[in-house]
Amino acid sequence: MVTEKKLSQTQSKFKDLFNEIQRVIVGHDEVIRDVLIGLLCEGHVLLEGVPGLGKTLLVRTLGQALGLQFSRIQFTPDLMPADIMGTRLLNEDESGRRFFEFAKGPIFGHLVLADEINRATPKTQSALLEAMQERSVTVGNKTHTLEEPFMVLATQNPIEMEGTYPLPEAQVDRFFFKIQLHYPKLSEIEEILARHGAGEKNLEIRRVLSREEVLEAQQMVATIPVASPLRKYAAHLVSATQPQLEGAPPLVKQYVEYGASPRAALSLIRGAKAHAFLAGEVNVRIADIQAVFYPSLRHRLIRNFKGEAEGITSEAILHQVVSEVRES
Repeated sequence: MVTEKKLSQTQSKFKDLFNEIQRVIVGHDEVIRDVLIGLLCEGHVLLEGVPGLGKTLLVRTLGQALGLQFSRIQFTPDLMPADIMGTRLLNEDESGRRFFEFAKGPIFGHLVLADEINRATPKTQSALLEAMQERSVTVGNKTHTLEEPFMVLATQNPIEMEGTYPLPEAQVDRFFFKIQLHYPKLSEIEEILARHGAGEKNLEIRRVLSREEVLEAQQMVATIPVASPLRKYAAHLVSATQPQLEGAPPLVKQYVEYGASPRAALSLIRGAKAHAFLAGEVNVRIADIQAVFYPSLRHRLIRNFKGEAEGITSEAILHQVVSEVRES
């Protein structure tokens, strides 16, 4: 049973974790928060932004502050699925007997950075599907279980940039959040120069949490209660993205081909629990649901041809949804 004292202590440790990451990452407080929410909800996160905004640095810093096994996969056009999952190698013992031995790939880590994931071909991108969904890897006829916690943090450049491939829709939906990184403000650029101008190695990251404490926090978040009216509100938000429904907002009816699935509703509720946890609360509020609405749904809307041709963004559509749907 989780006591109020234990919950408060764990919340305090995650506040320390947030502050430790903030020492390195400048101007992305909301991004840091959303990545921590993904960790607490046992979800995977897709980070999108042009090169140089600190996506890779953020993930590396998180791994150092947690003391978890960290691995990195640099996605390139020639990357093969075996380069991610691992492969069976033919070895020979001292007596000359030959046998196959499985050599684990970089997917066998607690925090896996899939760097520039949309630089690889769709076949290689899909190699992550089983690991992300089932938390296991099958090579040959044997399935290997991945150790918990397991989190894929994928970075990608905007799709219109040269040399990128669209992520398969099935894989996109398996990401708990899609987080967008924007250009820093002038004052933030000045702060980046002040902190990192002499080199990133000057900033030593303190280990804040252990693997066991992370797993315990995940269990705590799962037990945070959500009132029935808030679950109903979350369901209405997701349903309002379906263009065939009579009460759908105008932008949804006009520009959406397929709305968000029930998986989006689960992401919304679980994310709201983690948001409340990080805010030091003991139950979910409507503000928690609204805070995780965009990262939960922005990658789960499929616009129709008209929406893409006219440049209508998912953000604009979701803004109308959250503006028109009222709390029950």
